[in-house]
Amino acid sequence: MDEVKVVVAHSERATLRVGDVFLKVDPDQARIDVEVEAMALAPVPTPEVLWRKPSVLAIAALPGTALGRLGEPSTASPAAWAAAGAAIRKLHEAPLPPWPGRRRRGPDELAAELDGECELLVTNGVLPADLVTRNRQVAEAAIRPWTPAFTHGDLQIDHVFVDGDDVTGIIDWSEAGRGDALFDLATLTLGHEEHVEDVIAGYGTDIDLDVIRAWWSLRSLLGVRWLVEHGFDPFAQGCEVDVLRSRM
Repeated sequence: MDEVKVVVAHSERATLRVGDVFLKVDPDQARIDVEVEAMALAPVPTPEVLWRKPSVLAIAALPGTALGRLGEPSTASPAAWAAAGAAIRKLHEAPLPPWPGRRRRGPDELAAELDGECELLVTNGVLPADLVTRNRQVAEAAIRPWTPAFTHGDLQIDHVFVDGDDVTGIIDWSEAGRGDALFDLATLTLGHEEHVEDVIAGYGTDIDLDVIRAWWSLRSLLGVRWLVEHGFDPFAQGCEVDVLRSRM
């Protein structure tokens, strides 16, 4: 072991890498419990749980590397992206987990939250009004009834690990639960629109791309202020604000 690497840290939780072990520190024990149960139920490769104590979960590092990073070009092959799509399809076809999932909102609640956030973004001068208005229009396609699926809930590109063309595992299941399958697909491809067709090819069913694009706008609009307040930079090249600008 050469060092302790901070993978991510903010006021809600922190993840450290110590050699071949990831340590997640989370004061919300319910989130840790969900993560452990989700990894046990998910029909896709997940990390081995080494041990768990109150507020800390230790998991083994996965072989390979992350599919990519938001804001950076992905060096993974089209086949690796397709393999990620196939793994996600397997997850979405699994029996629903026994818990509903955190922060799951119906269409009306989601629309109200989005409208409130858009107003704050404009009145606080975080984003230009025309950028917010246009993306609010795009986001409308995601605000509709959906059939619940077993979803990861936070399927960011760096949560999927690949070795060559194979998926070796998916990490960070604390937001798993019953949700919109297209939200998972949109989260994975956020900022990497060039790989959407690869993911869909692996997923193997017809996908409404307008809903995927809508989730890109919706997730970005809801995330910008939180990211700024927690020390992240959504204005960095290729990140959330660039995703919003691409809809103009």
